[in-house]
Amino acid sequence: MGRWICCLCSRVADPLMLLLVLALGCNPSTAATAPSVPHVKPSYSFGRTFLGLDKCNACIGTSICKKFFKEEIRFDTWLSSHLKLPPSSLLSYSGNYTDDAKSWRLVDITRLTSKYQHDRADKRICTSLLKTKTCSLERALRRTQRFQKWLRAKRLTPDLVQGLSSPMLRCPSQRLLDRIVRRYAEVPDAGSIYMDHLTDRDKLRLLYTLAVNSHPILLQIFPDVEGWPFPRYLGSCGRLLVSASTRPLRDFFGAAPEVAADLALQLLAVLGSMATNDLNYFFYFTHVDAGTFGVFSNGHLFIRDASTLGIIDKEEGSQLIDGQQEHKDIFSCLTVGCQSAFVSCDSIREQHSLVMVCQDLLPKLLTGKFLPPVQERIDAFLRRCARGLADDGGAGEAMAELAQILKPLRSCDSRFAYRYPDCRYSDKF
Repeated sequence: MGRWICCLCSRVADPLMLLLVLALGCNPSTAATAPSVPHVKPSYSFGRTFLGLDKCNACIGTSICKKFFKEEIRFDTWLSSHLKLPPSSLLSYSGNYTDDAKSWRLVDITRLTSKYQHDRADKRICTSLLKTKTCSLERALRRTQRFQKWLRAKRLTPDLVQGLSSPMLRCPSQRLLDRIVRRYAEVPDAGSIYMDHLTDRDKLRLLYTLAVNSHPILLQIFPDVEGWPFPRYLGSCGRLLVSASTRPLRDFFGAAPEVAADLALQLLAVLGSMATNDLNYFFYFTHVDAGTFGVFSNGHLFIRDASTLGIIDKEEGSQLIDGQQEHKDIFSCLTVGCQSAFVSCDSIREQHSLVMVCQDLLPKLLTGKFLPPVQERIDAFLRRCARGLADDGGAGEAMAELAQILKPLRSCDSRFAYRYPDCRYSDKF
């Protein structure tokens, strides 16, 4: 953590002033020509506990720690007169990020789960594995049978992730697991499907992240620069991850009709790309709420929280054999709500995510916004969709039906920077 200390004084003839100059490590000959009195700029020195570095390598990573310590990532409270860190009890924080110390951009600084849940899981690791109240988490987890298998493994295979609670790993294919290893951003890029470039420490961090919350892994292996609807992953430090900032969709439930129509159309487009894409992965949600999706400052809608996304490989299918899904150990439950009932990969239908969105999000976004004839058509569709589309075609046809209703309702102006002025010249927008 850099500390700026200025030793500026107009003269050093006073013995007390000379002692102060020497104590601050300044050259008296230089200070003699300085034009002002000593000044200390306040700065905050990060605590390892706040970041979670004291718990590594049971953490996400350390790729962005230097930016925290160089004050190139700042919490919003740093901009106030009293520099301080926000409460550690919060799950996420708004921050500012810079590469040149001149231009700053907003970022989200997030925990995998609440600090309370982290602490509870840490205690459970110690009491379950070592029969003590406190312990070295790394030493305890290294002794487990699962991690010993990871240490011997040359390749990440389905049996190594069996029983983990992440929806992403409920139906894992070898192709998906190879992608995780090849694109794991907390280590130098080796471009290899083999884990030779991962140290023991790296393997523990990867396993821990997958066990607690796969959100940062999804951001790494399906990056926004390739067109995936996720915010950019900027790095991690301890148990905090940093990503591009978005406002949660809940902030737009009261938006103007044309904004609501635009966001609903984007939501449909995201669901469509998650079901049908060039890589032949089928993404589905196990849960959605008002914080699942977010909106960038340019009006573009993305998936803000990927922790509830499951993935089915349409090329390879699940590589887990019967019974492996139910394998349980300490890594199987490091968060709350991880004891959910097992869902068969074969039971997930095309309209699964659309029905959830029709039940929980679209009514809050679209209800009571439009003139009666249009509103009645929207309400009728949402009721039918929320029941499961049992008597209708697939999700694609249903989304096309709603899109046809909504497209005439949105406008083309500078409020929608992500598609303006392109919308004036292309039907695509």
